[in-house]
Amino acid sequence: HTPPSVVTDLFTDIKKGHVLLDLLEVLSGQQLPRDKGSNTFQCRINIENALTFLKNQSIKLINIHVTDIIEGNPSIILGLIWTIILHFHIEELARTLPGNYSQPSLDSVSAVDSSPTSSPPAKKCSKVQERWRMSAKKALLQWAQEQCASYESVNVTDFKSSWRNGMAFLAVIHALRPDLIDMKSVKHRSNRDNLKEAFRIAEQELKIPKMLEPEDVDVVNPDEKSIMTYVAQFLQYSKKAPGSGDEAQGKVKDAMVWLALQEKKFQKMLTDSENETYCKTYESLLSFLESFNKEKERFLDVLTIKRNVDDLNKDQLQLREAWDGLNYQ
Repeated sequence: HTPPSVVTDLFTDIKKGHVLLDLLEVLSGQQLPRDKGSNTFQCRINIENALTFLKNQSIKLINIHVTDIIEGNPSIILGLIWTIILHFHIEELARTLPGNYSQPSLDSVSAVDSSPTSSPPAKKCSKVQERWRMSAKKALLQWAQEQCASYESVNVTDFKSSWRNGMAFLAVIHALRPDLIDMKSVKHRSNRDNLKEAFRIAEQELKIPKMLEPEDVDVVNPDEKSIMTYVAQFLQYSKKAPGSGDEAQGKVKDAMVWLALQEKKFQKMLTDSENETYCKTYESLLSFLESFNKEKERFLDVLTIKRNVDDLNKDQLQLREAWDGLNYQ
């Protein structure tokens, strides 16, 4: 964020409100309204703005209130941070995965679902979004299972005890970078040694921050959310693993052409529907979304590029602007 925010104590610093807004601006790529003051009233306004933004993203905030954050309630604040991680990181990564867990059609373009504003579509979209959030966990689990499929001694069935002995982490790393690990040696090591080795290699070789300690995972009931968040870093690494630069740039340009065509189709649909009934317009929108979802699958890897503007080259920036423009419409 510009200027950068420094967080030294999550439960204290998040009370200021602007820290939460900074985080959401970086994750969403949007500029959010804020009050520049720092007294309690102004902090409250900023926290309200942040929670309102999340609700407008169709994110359910169950039992998360401004007062809880102002008071530094640890369980509520951790719940809020997990909700943000799930929506902006895990779900976004899961959308890039092919197969049965791709995002349902009505939720594929976050802003398009606001075009018809009557209650039937809104209710339908809400249910679809709930199903999607549940399936994001399944999508991440399926991806992990696919990475570990060739290792007979590794059986991943959840984000808890399956990871306790460290072998699943090592198998995922080996699947991504076979040169880094000798899988024959891992069977004879202790759980803690395997976990320590996996976290070390991930940090040093894959540049994945060390989010867990061996003693966090080598317990009877390790924290599911922490393991999900950490495993998602490996999925993110796999998406960044480059093909050739020319190939990647070519795909960005192809996506630009496709987006321009979709925008024309969308505008034509709106024009053709001007004198139609609401039901007819809604049917046209659903037809457009069905076609859009089917075609977008081949461009998901470039449409989900990082949102930080400083990390994008010229072509990627143009692609992001075109994608955001279509979403806005």
